[in-house]
Amino acid sequence: MRRRARQGGGRQVEVVVQSLGAKGDGLSECEGRPLFVPMTLPGDRVSVRITGERSGGFKGEAVELLAEGGARVEPPCPHFGPCGGCALQHFEDTAYADWKAALLPQALARRGLQAERLHPMLRVPPGRRRRVVLSAERKGGAVLLGYHERESHRLVDIHDCLLLTPALTALIAPLRGLLDGVLDPREEARVTALDSETGLDVLIESRHRLDMEDRERLADFAAGADLARLSWSAGREEAEPVALRRSPVLTFGATAVVPPPGGFVQPTAEGQQALVERVLAAIPATAETAADLFAGCGTFTFPLAERLQVYAAEGSEAAVAALSAAARQDARGARITAEQRDLARFPVQADELSGGDVVVFDPPRTGAREQVRALAQSDVPLVIAVSCNPTTFARDARSLVDGGYRLTEATPIDQFPWSGHLELVAVFAR
Repeated sequence: MRRRARQGGGRQVEVVVQSLGAKGDGLSECEGRPLFVPMTLPGDRVSVRITGERSGGFKGEAVELLAEGGARVEPPCPHFGPCGGCALQHFEDTAYADWKAALLPQALARRGLQAERLHPMLRVPPGRRRRVVLSAERKGGAVLLGYHERESHRLVDIHDCLLLTPALTALIAPLRGLLDGVLDPREEARVTALDSETGLDVLIESRHRLDMEDRERLADFAAGADLARLSWSAGREEAEPVALRRSPVLTFGATAVVPPPGGFVQPTAEGQQALVERVLAAIPATAETAADLFAGCGTFTFPLAERLQVYAAEGSEAAVAALSAAARQDARGARITAEQRDLARFPVQADELSGGDVVVFDPPRTGAREQVRALAQSDVPLVIAVSCNPTTFARDARSLVDGGYRLTEATPIDQFPWSGHLELVAVFAR
Protein backbone atom coordinates (compact mmCIF):
# COMPACT_ATOMS: atom_id res chain seq x y z
CA MET A 1 0.00 0.00 0.00
CA ARG A 2 1.41 3.41 -0.98
CA ARG A 3 1.42 5.92 1.89
CA ARG A 4 2.29 9.06 -0.05
CA ALA A 5 -0.24 10.71 -2.32
CA ARG A 6 0.66 10.81 -5.99
CA GLN A 7 0.30 14.03 -7.94
CA GLY A 8 -2.07 14.35 -10.88
CA GLY A 9 -4.51 11.70 -12.00
CA GLY A 10 -8.28 11.77 -11.58
CA ARG A 11 -10.52 13.19 -8.88
CA GLN A 12 -9.52 12.19 -5.35
CA VAL A 13 -11.81 11.40 -2.44
CA GLU A 14 -11.24 10.29 1.13
CA VAL A 15 -13.26 7.25 2.24
CA VAL A 16 -13.45 4.55 4.90
CA VAL A 17 -13.63 1.03 3.49
CA GLN A 18 -16.76 -0.71 4.77
CA SER A 19 -16.41 -4.27 3.41
CA LEU A 20 -14.88 -6.42 0.69
CA GLY A 21 -16.47 -7.09 -2.68
CA ALA A 22 -16.66 -10.52 -4.29
CA LYS A 23 -13.25 -10.09 -5.98
CA GLY A 24 -11.54 -9.03 -2.76
CA ASP A 25 -11.56 -5.29 -3.46
CA GLY A 26 -12.30 -2.86 -0.66
CA LEU A 27 -15.85 -1.54 -0.99
CA SER A 28 -16.87 1.97 0.02
CA GLU A 29 -19.26 4.59 -1.31
CA CYS A 30 -18.93 7.71 -3.44
CA GLU A 31 -21.87 9.93 -4.41
CA GLY A 32 -24.26 7.23 -3.27
CA ARG A 33 -22.69 4.63 -5.56
CA PRO A 34 -20.31 1.77 -4.71
CA LEU A 35 -16.59 2.49 -4.94
CA PHE A 36 -14.22 -0.46 -5.42
CA VAL A 37 -10.64 0.03 -4.24
CA PRO A 38 -8.14 -2.84 -4.69
CA MET A 39 -5.58 -3.55 -1.96
CA THR A 40 -7.70 -2.03 0.81
CA LEU A 41 -9.43 -3.74 3.74
CA PRO A 42 -12.45 -3.07 5.98
CA GLY A 43 -11.73 -0.22 8.38
CA ASP A 44 -9.00 1.37 6.23
CA ARG A 45 -9.27 5.14 5.78
CA VAL A 46 -7.76 5.96 2.40
CA SER A 47 -7.35 8.70 -0.14
CA VAL A 48 -8.61 7.29 -3.43
CA ARG A 49 -8.18 8.43 -7.02
CA ILE A 50 -11.26 7.65 -9.15
CA THR A 51 -10.07 5.79 -12.25
CA GLY A 52 -13.30 4.74 -13.97
CA GLU A 53 -16.65 3.03 -13.61
CA ARG A 54 -17.48 -0.53 -12.61
CA SER A 55 -20.63 -2.52 -11.81
CA GLY A 56 -22.87 0.52 -11.53
CA GLY A 57 -20.36 2.38 -9.40
CA PHE A 58 -16.78 3.59 -9.49
CA LYS A 59 -13.39 1.93 -9.40
CA GLY A 60 -10.50 3.67 -7.75
CA GLU A 61 -6.85 3.46 -6.80
CA ALA A 62 -5.64 3.95 -3.23
CA VAL A 63 -2.98 6.65 -3.31
CA GLU A 64 -2.51 7.07 0.46
CA LEU A 65 -3.37 4.90 3.44
CA LEU A 66 -4.39 7.38 6.12
CA ALA A 67 -5.31 4.87 8.83
CA GLU A 68 -5.24 1.07 8.90
CA GLY A 69 -8.17 -1.17 9.69
CA GLY A 70 -7.72 -3.83 12.34
CA ALA A 71 -7.22 -6.88 10.10
CA ARG A 72 -4.14 -5.84 8.12
CA VAL A 73 -1.00 -8.01 8.29
CA GLU A 74 2.34 -8.06 6.50
CA PRO A 75 1.94 -9.99 3.21
CA PRO A 76 4.26 -13.03 3.04
CA CYS A 77 5.19 -12.63 -0.65
CA PRO A 78 7.59 -9.90 -1.87
CA HIS A 79 5.69 -9.74 -5.18
CA PHE A 80 2.37 -8.95 -3.51
CA GLY A 81 0.87 -5.67 -4.66
CA PRO A 82 2.12 -5.27 -8.23
CA CYS A 83 1.53 -8.96 -8.98
CA GLY A 84 -2.05 -9.71 -10.00
CA GLY A 85 -1.91 -13.32 -8.82
CA CYS A 86 -3.18 -12.64 -5.27
CA ALA A 87 -5.57 -10.03 -3.88
CA LEU A 88 -5.64 -10.64 -0.12
CA GLN A 89 -2.29 -11.67 1.32
CA HIS A 90 -2.48 -8.61 3.58
CA PHE A 91 -5.74 -9.81 5.21
CA GLU A 92 -5.48 -11.54 8.61
CA ASP A 93 -6.21 -15.24 8.15
CA THR A 94 -9.27 -15.65 10.40
CA ALA A 95 -10.90 -12.54 8.96
CA TYR A 96 -10.03 -13.75 5.45
CA ALA A 97 -11.60 -17.17 6.07
CA ASP A 98 -14.78 -15.61 7.46
CA TRP A 99 -15.07 -13.37 4.41
CA LYS A 100 -14.40 -16.22 2.00
CA ALA A 101 -16.92 -18.56 3.63
CA ALA A 102 -19.59 -15.85 3.37
CA LEU A 103 -19.25 -15.49 -0.42
CA LEU A 104 -21.54 -18.44 -1.17
CA PRO A 105 -24.47 -17.61 1.15
CA GLN A 106 -24.27 -13.95 0.09
CA ALA A 107 -24.42 -14.87 -3.61
CA LEU A 108 -27.40 -17.14 -2.94
CA ALA A 109 -29.17 -14.49 -0.86
CA ARG A 110 -28.91 -12.00 -3.72
CA ARG A 111 -30.97 -14.48 -5.75
CA GLY A 112 -33.42 -15.07 -2.92
CA LEU A 113 -32.00 -18.50 -2.13
CA GLN A 114 -30.64 -20.36 0.87
CA ALA A 115 -29.19 -23.85 1.15
CA GLU A 116 -31.10 -26.07 3.54
CA ARG A 117 -27.73 -27.15 4.91
CA LEU A 118 -24.55 -25.13 4.46
CA HIS A 119 -21.43 -27.10 5.40
CA PRO A 120 -18.33 -25.41 6.84
CA MET A 121 -15.81 -24.24 4.28
CA LEU A 122 -12.96 -26.62 3.49
CA ARG A 123 -9.57 -25.02 2.91
CA VAL A 124 -6.57 -26.03 0.82
CA PRO A 125 -3.44 -24.22 2.10
CA PRO A 126 -0.97 -22.33 -0.11
CA GLY A 127 1.81 -24.31 -1.75
CA ARG A 128 -0.52 -26.97 -3.18
CA ARG A 129 -1.35 -25.53 -6.58
CA ARG A 130 -0.30 -28.10 -9.19
CA ARG A 131 -1.28 -26.17 -12.33
CA VAL A 132 -0.13 -22.67 -13.25
CA VAL A 133 -0.36 -20.36 -16.26
CA LEU A 134 2.51 -17.88 -16.59
CA SER A 135 3.15 -15.17 -19.16
CA ALA A 136 6.54 -14.35 -20.65
CA GLU A 137 7.89 -11.46 -22.69
CA ARG A 138 11.34 -10.59 -24.04
CA LYS A 139 11.77 -6.94 -23.23
CA GLY A 140 14.87 -4.77 -22.98
CA GLY A 141 17.26 -7.64 -23.58
CA ALA A 142 15.77 -9.85 -20.83
CA VAL A 143 12.85 -12.22 -20.42
CA LEU A 144 10.13 -11.33 -17.92
CA LEU A 145 8.20 -14.31 -16.58
CA GLY A 146 5.29 -14.11 -14.20
CA TYR A 147 1.77 -12.75 -13.81
CA HIS A 148 0.19 -9.59 -15.17
CA GLU A 149 -0.69 -6.70 -12.92
CA ARG A 150 -4.36 -6.50 -12.13
CA GLU A 151 -6.38 -5.07 -15.05
CA SER A 152 -3.14 -4.40 -16.93
CA HIS A 153 -0.97 -5.82 -19.71
CA ARG A 154 2.13 -4.98 -17.67
CA LEU A 155 3.99 -8.12 -16.67
CA VAL A 156 5.42 -8.61 -13.17
CA ASP A 157 8.61 -10.68 -13.20
CA ILE A 158 8.47 -13.21 -10.36
CA HIS A 159 11.12 -15.48 -8.85
CA ASP A 160 8.88 -17.73 -6.80
CA CYS A 161 5.20 -18.13 -5.93
CA LEU A 162 3.83 -19.20 -2.56
CA LEU A 163 0.77 -20.75 -4.18
CA LEU A 164 2.65 -23.36 -6.21
CA THR A 165 3.94 -26.81 -5.43
CA PRO A 166 7.72 -26.91 -4.85
CA ALA A 167 8.29 -28.54 -8.24
CA LEU A 168 6.51 -25.72 -10.08
CA THR A 169 8.28 -23.04 -8.06
CA ALA A 170 11.65 -24.64 -8.86
CA LEU A 171 10.76 -24.51 -12.57
CA ILE A 172 10.46 -20.71 -12.75
CA ALA A 173 14.18 -19.81 -12.94
CA PRO A 174 15.24 -22.47 -15.47
CA LEU A 175 12.14 -21.76 -17.56
CA ARG A 176 13.11 -18.10 -17.75
CA GLY A 177 16.56 -19.18 -18.93
CA LEU A 178 15.05 -21.42 -21.60
CA LEU A 179 12.83 -18.67 -22.98
CA ASP A 180 15.78 -16.27 -22.92
CA GLY A 181 17.46 -18.53 -25.46
CA VAL A 182 14.38 -19.04 -27.64
CA LEU A 183 12.30 -15.85 -27.81
CA ASP A 184 13.27 -12.99 -30.10
CA PRO A 185 12.96 -9.31 -29.05
CA ARG A 186 9.37 -8.31 -28.20
CA GLU A 187 8.11 -11.87 -28.59
CA GLU A 188 5.71 -13.21 -25.98
CA ALA A 189 4.77 -16.65 -24.70
CA ARG A 190 2.20 -18.27 -22.45
CA VAL A 191 3.33 -21.21 -20.33
CA THR A 192 0.98 -23.75 -18.76
CA ALA A 193 2.68 -26.15 -16.38
CA LEU A 194 1.15 -29.11 -14.57
CA ASP A 195 2.78 -30.97 -11.69
CA SER A 196 1.46 -34.40 -12.63
CA GLU A 197 1.94 -37.62 -10.70
CA THR A 198 4.74 -38.67 -13.08
CA GLY A 199 6.48 -35.33 -13.49
CA LEU A 200 6.03 -31.85 -14.91
CA ASP A 201 3.99 -31.35 -18.07
CA VAL A 202 4.77 -28.03 -19.80
CA LEU A 203 3.03 -26.36 -22.73
CA ILE A 204 4.54 -23.22 -24.29
CA GLU A 205 2.34 -21.18 -26.62
CA SER A 206 4.02 -18.52 -28.74
CA ARG A 207 3.99 -17.15 -32.27
CA HIS A 208 7.71 -17.82 -32.37
CA ARG A 209 8.48 -20.41 -35.06
CA LEU A 210 10.85 -23.09 -33.88
CA ASP A 211 13.97 -23.89 -35.88
CA MET A 212 16.17 -26.93 -35.40
CA GLU A 213 18.37 -25.18 -32.85
CA ASP A 214 15.29 -24.22 -30.83
CA ARG A 215 14.05 -27.81 -30.86
CA GLU A 216 17.38 -29.11 -29.65
CA ARG A 217 17.41 -26.51 -26.88
CA LEU A 218 13.87 -27.51 -25.82
CA ALA A 219 14.74 -31.21 -25.83
CA ASP A 220 17.86 -30.58 -23.74
CA PHE A 221 15.81 -28.50 -21.31
CA ALA A 222 13.21 -31.25 -20.92
CA ALA A 223 15.93 -33.76 -20.12
CA GLY A 224 17.81 -31.45 -17.75
CA ALA A 225 14.64 -30.49 -15.87
CA ASP A 226 13.37 -34.09 -15.93
CA LEU A 227 10.07 -33.05 -17.52
CA ALA A 228 7.53 -35.71 -18.36
CA ARG A 229 6.40 -33.84 -21.47
CA LEU A 230 7.23 -30.55 -23.18
CA SER A 231 4.89 -29.28 -25.90
CA TRP A 232 4.89 -26.22 -28.14
CA SER A 233 2.02 -24.47 -29.90
CA ALA A 234 2.46 -21.66 -32.44
CA GLY A 235 -0.58 -19.43 -32.64
CA ARG A 236 -3.77 -21.46 -32.92
CA GLU A 237 -1.96 -24.61 -33.99
CA GLU A 238 -2.47 -27.87 -32.10
CA ALA A 239 0.14 -28.46 -29.42
CA GLU A 240 3.12 -30.49 -30.66
CA PRO A 241 5.04 -32.67 -28.19
CA VAL A 242 8.67 -31.60 -28.59
CA ALA A 243 9.87 -33.98 -25.89
CA LEU A 244 7.82 -36.88 -24.52
CA ARG A 245 9.95 -38.64 -21.94
CA ARG A 246 7.01 -40.31 -20.17
CA SER A 247 3.27 -39.76 -20.05
CA PRO A 248 2.08 -37.14 -17.55
CA VAL A 249 -0.60 -38.88 -15.47
CA LEU A 250 -3.37 -37.83 -13.10
CA THR A 251 -5.53 -40.39 -11.31
CA PHE A 252 -9.29 -39.88 -11.32
CA GLY A 253 -10.92 -42.44 -9.06
CA ALA A 254 -8.78 -45.49 -9.77
CA THR A 255 -8.10 -44.59 -13.41
CA ALA A 256 -4.88 -43.13 -14.81
CA VAL A 257 -5.58 -40.32 -17.28
CA VAL A 258 -3.10 -38.46 -19.50
CA PRO A 259 -4.55 -34.93 -19.81
CA PRO A 260 -4.00 -33.01 -23.05
CA PRO A 261 -1.18 -30.42 -23.11
CA GLY A 262 -2.43 -27.34 -21.28
CA GLY A 263 -5.76 -29.00 -20.54
CA PHE A 264 -7.92 -27.89 -17.64
CA VAL A 265 -7.79 -29.91 -14.43
CA GLN A 266 -8.61 -29.01 -10.84
CA PRO A 267 -5.80 -26.74 -9.56
CA THR A 268 -4.98 -28.84 -6.47
CA ALA A 269 -5.02 -32.55 -5.74
CA GLU A 270 -6.57 -31.88 -2.32
CA GLY A 271 -9.32 -29.77 -3.84
CA GLN A 272 -10.05 -32.43 -6.43
CA GLN A 273 -10.34 -35.08 -3.71
CA ALA A 274 -12.71 -32.91 -1.65
CA LEU A 275 -14.93 -32.21 -4.65
CA VAL A 276 -15.12 -35.86 -5.69
CA GLU A 277 -15.85 -37.02 -2.14
CA ARG A 278 -18.76 -34.61 -1.79
CA VAL A 279 -20.20 -35.50 -5.17
CA LEU A 280 -20.07 -39.23 -4.45
CA ALA A 281 -21.44 -38.79 -0.92
CA ALA A 282 -24.59 -37.17 -2.32
CA ILE A 283 -25.46 -40.09 -4.63
CA PRO A 284 -27.83 -42.70 -3.17
CA ALA A 285 -26.90 -46.38 -3.27
CA THR A 286 -29.95 -47.06 -5.48
CA ALA A 287 -28.68 -44.86 -8.33
CA GLU A 288 -27.65 -46.66 -11.52
CA THR A 289 -26.99 -43.93 -14.12
CA ALA A 290 -25.36 -40.52 -14.20
CA ALA A 291 -24.70 -37.76 -16.71
CA ASP A 292 -21.43 -35.86 -16.23
CA LEU A 293 -21.74 -32.55 -18.09
CA PHE A 294 -18.70 -30.35 -18.75
CA ALA A 295 -16.77 -33.52 -17.95
CA GLY A 296 -13.29 -32.32 -18.90
CA CYS A 297 -10.96 -35.31 -19.12
CA GLY A 298 -12.85 -37.28 -16.46
CA THR A 299 -12.37 -35.77 -13.00
CA PHE A 300 -15.83 -36.98 -11.96
CA THR A 301 -16.54 -39.41 -14.80
CA PHE A 302 -14.21 -42.14 -13.61
CA PRO A 303 -15.14 -42.02 -9.90
CA LEU A 304 -18.81 -42.13 -10.93
CA ALA A 305 -18.14 -45.07 -13.26
CA GLU A 306 -16.89 -47.19 -10.40
CA ARG A 307 -20.54 -47.97 -9.67
CA LEU A 308 -22.71 -46.18 -12.28
CA GLN A 309 -23.28 -46.10 -16.01
CA VAL A 310 -22.02 -42.65 -17.05
CA TYR A 311 -22.70 -40.40 -20.03
CA ALA A 312 -19.92 -37.78 -20.24
CA ALA A 313 -20.31 -34.65 -22.37
CA GLU A 314 -17.53 -32.11 -22.91
CA GLY A 315 -16.87 -29.39 -25.49
CA SER A 316 -13.10 -29.79 -25.79
CA GLU A 317 -12.09 -32.34 -28.42
CA ALA A 318 -8.72 -32.90 -26.74
CA ALA A 319 -10.31 -33.51 -23.34
CA VAL A 320 -12.79 -36.02 -24.75
CA ALA A 321 -9.95 -37.79 -26.54
CA ALA A 322 -8.01 -38.06 -23.26
CA LEU A 323 -11.07 -39.31 -21.40
CA SER A 324 -11.87 -41.88 -24.09
CA ALA A 325 -8.27 -43.11 -24.27
CA ALA A 326 -8.21 -43.69 -20.52
CA ALA A 327 -11.58 -45.45 -20.64
CA ARG A 328 -10.32 -47.87 -23.28
CA GLN A 329 -7.47 -48.89 -20.96
CA ASP A 330 -9.69 -49.43 -17.91
CA ALA A 331 -12.20 -52.11 -17.06
CA ARG A 332 -14.66 -49.42 -15.99
CA GLY A 333 -14.54 -47.95 -19.47
CA ALA A 334 -17.41 -50.15 -20.59
CA ARG A 335 -19.65 -48.11 -18.28
CA ILE A 336 -18.71 -44.79 -19.94
CA THR A 337 -20.15 -43.18 -23.07
CA ALA A 338 -18.28 -39.99 -23.99
CA GLU A 339 -19.41 -37.32 -26.46
CA GLN A 340 -17.87 -34.08 -27.65
CA ARG A 341 -20.66 -31.53 -27.32
CA ASP A 342 -20.78 -27.75 -26.97
CA LEU A 343 -23.18 -27.54 -24.04
CA ALA A 344 -23.68 -23.79 -24.42
CA ARG A 345 -24.93 -24.14 -28.00
CA PHE A 346 -26.31 -27.67 -27.80
CA PRO A 347 -27.28 -28.41 -24.18
CA VAL A 348 -28.45 -31.89 -23.26
CA GLN A 349 -32.24 -31.64 -23.35
CA ALA A 350 -34.74 -32.76 -20.74
CA ASP A 351 -36.01 -35.66 -22.88
CA GLU A 352 -32.44 -36.96 -23.29
CA LEU A 353 -32.07 -36.99 -19.51
CA SER A 354 -35.46 -38.57 -18.86
CA GLY A 355 -35.25 -41.61 -16.61
CA GLY A 356 -31.72 -40.83 -15.45
CA ASP A 357 -30.81 -40.90 -11.76
CA VAL A 358 -28.12 -38.20 -11.37
CA VAL A 359 -26.69 -35.25 -13.28
CA VAL A 360 -23.33 -33.75 -12.30
CA PHE A 361 -22.26 -30.53 -13.99
CA ASP A 362 -19.03 -28.56 -13.58
CA PRO A 363 -19.06 -25.58 -15.99
CA PRO A 364 -16.46 -22.82 -16.51
CA ARG A 365 -16.64 -19.60 -14.50
CA THR A 366 -19.34 -18.23 -16.79
CA GLY A 367 -21.69 -20.94 -15.54
CA ALA A 368 -24.16 -23.17 -17.37
CA ARG A 369 -27.07 -20.87 -18.21
CA GLU A 370 -28.32 -22.76 -21.28
CA GLN A 371 -27.73 -26.24 -19.87
CA VAL A 372 -29.44 -25.39 -16.58
CA ARG A 373 -32.55 -24.22 -18.40
CA ALA A 374 -32.85 -27.70 -19.89
CA LEU A 375 -32.05 -29.36 -16.56
CA ALA A 376 -34.80 -27.36 -14.84
CA GLN A 377 -37.34 -29.00 -17.16
CA SER A 378 -36.05 -32.53 -16.61
CA ASP A 379 -37.34 -35.27 -14.33
CA VAL A 380 -33.90 -36.19 -12.98
CA PRO A 381 -34.32 -36.56 -9.20
CA LEU A 382 -30.80 -35.45 -8.22
CA VAL A 383 -28.59 -32.71 -9.68
CA ILE A 384 -25.12 -31.97 -8.28
CA ALA A 385 -23.47 -28.71 -9.24
CA VAL A 386 -19.74 -27.99 -9.02
CA SER A 387 -18.69 -24.40 -9.56
CA CYS A 388 -15.75 -22.02 -9.12
CA ASN A 389 -17.92 -18.89 -9.23
CA PRO A 390 -20.60 -18.34 -6.55
CA THR A 391 -22.19 -15.53 -8.60
CA THR A 392 -22.90 -17.54 -11.75
CA PHE A 393 -23.71 -20.60 -9.63
CA ALA A 394 -26.39 -18.63 -7.76
CA ARG A 395 -27.89 -17.51 -11.07
CA ASP A 396 -28.02 -21.13 -12.27
CA ALA A 397 -29.34 -22.32 -8.90
CA ARG A 398 -32.22 -19.86 -9.23
CA SER A 399 -33.21 -21.52 -12.52
CA LEU A 400 -33.13 -24.98 -10.96
CA VAL A 401 -35.19 -23.92 -7.94
CA ASP A 402 -37.70 -22.16 -10.19
CA GLY A 403 -37.94 -25.44 -12.08
CA GLY A 404 -38.96 -27.34 -8.92
CA TYR A 405 -35.65 -28.38 -7.34
CA ARG A 406 -34.68 -27.82 -3.70
CA LEU A 407 -31.17 -26.72 -2.80
CA THR A 408 -30.60 -29.31 -0.08
CA GLU A 409 -26.94 -28.72 0.75
CA ALA A 410 -23.82 -26.84 -0.30
CA THR A 411 -20.13 -26.99 0.59
CA PRO A 412 -17.68 -24.15 -0.12
CA ILE A 413 -14.10 -25.23 -0.82
CA ASP A 414 -11.26 -22.71 -0.89
CA GLN A 415 -8.53 -24.03 -3.15
CA PHE A 416 -7.67 -20.52 -4.38
CA PRO A 417 -6.00 -18.91 -1.32
CA TRP A 418 -5.78 -15.11 -1.08
CA SER A 419 -8.23 -14.58 -3.94
CA GLY A 420 -11.93 -14.06 -4.53
CA HIS A 421 -12.27 -17.41 -6.30
CA LEU A 422 -14.25 -20.05 -4.44
CA GLU A 423 -15.05 -23.63 -5.42
CA LEU A 424 -18.25 -25.29 -4.25
CA VAL A 425 -20.40 -28.40 -4.47
CA ALA A 426 -24.18 -28.08 -4.21
CA VAL A 427 -26.94 -30.69 -4.24
CA PHE A 428 -30.41 -30.21 -5.72
CA ALA A 429 -33.25 -32.68 -5.30
CA ARG A 430 -36.82 -32.99 -6.58
